[in-house]
Order: sequence, then structure tokens, then C-alpha cells
Amino acid sequence: RDPRANATTRALARVVAAARPGLDVRVSFLELAQPSPATVLTALDERAVVVPLLLTNAYHGRIDLPAQVAGFDVAVAPPLGGPSDHLLAGLRKRLDAAIGRGAYDGLVLAAAGTRMAEARVVVDQTGDALSAALGVPVEVAYAAGATPSGGEAVAALRARGARRVAVASYFLACGRLFDLVTDSAVRAGAVAVAEPLGASWDLARLILERYEWASTSLPNTSPVASFSNA
Repeated sequence: RDPRANATTRALARVVAAARPGLDVRVSFLELAQPSPATVLTALDERAVVVPLLLTNAYHGRIDLPAQVAGFDVAVAPPLGGPSDHLLAGLRKRLDAAIGRGAYDGLVLAAAGTRMAEARVVVDQTGDALSAALGVPVEVAYAAGATPSGGEAVAALRARGARRVAVASYFLACGRLFDLVTDSAVRAGAVAVAEPLGASWDLARLILERYEWASTSLPNTSPVASFSNA
């Protein structure tokens, strides 16, 4: 695992804890880092809500996480992906920090990728919402598991008339896949790359919304939230 992703996940947990004093926030990882969700849940005396730190509901959300929490008395929140107000606000703030508003006329929404077409729908929906909000054409690009690549998305925007293409990052943290898709876009001429969502207040608010939604299925639950990253 890229150490940047691990550090960002732990920093995000601290932001969530600061936003909700009294909430016991635990971090777990589905692969390549420890502790696992099962390890965290085993150590708890209370029932918990598991919030997947996933931007698509693909293999990790459909297979890995259910296997990890099987047998535990938990509620699992929906993944974080899709064009929610908090997610769109976070993407736009990162983009504004990377390049001024109006300084680009085309946008690549860079994502990790998955072979599950139904899981990619939320990425397309987010791209459509960004395009409507920003008034520029948006092409989605993937690091793996789907096309187009970052470079192909830049080329598609140029074919549509764009001359200054920026990249918005549909990622929670930096890592190998983030580097792969954004480097491809830069090599094709992208003029700016926004940082991933990271340990932001917008993302923390979205996590807490997911927590609140899922916690209604566990009445009289102690305030424990376990956040599972891939």
C-alpha cells in the first residue's frame, strides 16, 4: 500500500472525530494494511456502523467488505460515491486550489476504475454533475479496469475544442492508481491536476451523513464508527 493513502485515511478519521465529539472513530483496511475490519470489530464491545471509504460500489464493497463483517452485529453504510453536495463541493475546492476558476475549458474526472459497469455509473453521474455546475465539458478517465485512460480523455476533450484541460481527482487519497491516470493526462497536455479529496471537512460531513443513515438500523447503538478503506 502507498503510505500516502494510509496517512490520508488516518488523517480523515481525525477530522471526522473532530467534527463529531464523542464518536469513537476506528480505522481499518480491506487489504495491504492493518488492522482489518474484522480485527477492529472483534475488539469492540459495542455494535458499530461501518462506513466504506469507497467511491464506487465495486469488488471491495460487494465482496471484500461483506466477507470481513460477516457474523458481526453491524450496520454497513453505502459507499461515498456519487454526485452528492458534499462530494461535489470537495471536488470543486480541490480543483479551485489547483487552477483558478475559468482557467480551463475542459475537465477530466480521473478515477481508479473497475470492470463492473454498474459501479462506474456513479462516476459518470458525478462527471455530468460537474459539467453542469462548471459549464465545461467533462470526460471521465480511469487508471485501470476500464477506458478511457487519462491521456485518451484529454485527447477527446481537445477533439471537442478544449484547449486548456484540467484534471479533477475522483480519489480519496494519492496512490499508484492516482499517479497512473493523472500522469497519463499530464503527458497528453493537461495543464493542472487537482489533489484527491483527502482529509477534508466536506468528505467528513459526507461520512457522518452515511453514518447517521446507517445507524438508524441499530437502535440503542453506542457511538462507534469503523471506517474501512481499500
